[in-house]
Amino acid sequence: MAEQSEEKQAPSEWVKIVSRNDGHTFIVPREVAMTSGFLRHTFDPEGGFMEGTQNVCILEERHVDSRAVAIIVEKVMEYLSHKHLYGKADAREEIPDFQERIPPDIALELLMAADFLESA
Repeated sequence: MAEQSEEKQAPSEWVKIVSRNDGHTFIVPREVAMTSGFLRHTFDPEGGFMEGTQNVCILEERHVDSRAVAIIVEKVMEYLSHKHLYGKADAREEIPDFQERIPPDIALELLMAADFLESA
């Protein structure tokens, strides 16, 4: 009988965010996803969620036109990357304004998604 290893596998360096509405998949570094409170808890291997072991989170947006969901998720992932990159920047560093990257026609939906994902 073979011994079973109790050693836990290290979490993947990459996670997959899937937009259920339209099937778009975004593969992002785990450390970028961890800047979102929701995703940090979801991908926590000790949290008891299957996402923590499978490294895949499926997001469903109910209040957004299904054609716009991928755009919203993409913009949130872009913001998380921006936050990760500049979050601990020195006060003397010039940080690009992220608001310039937000099309006005998705601003409200993006705000709701950011609130849900605890990414602000």
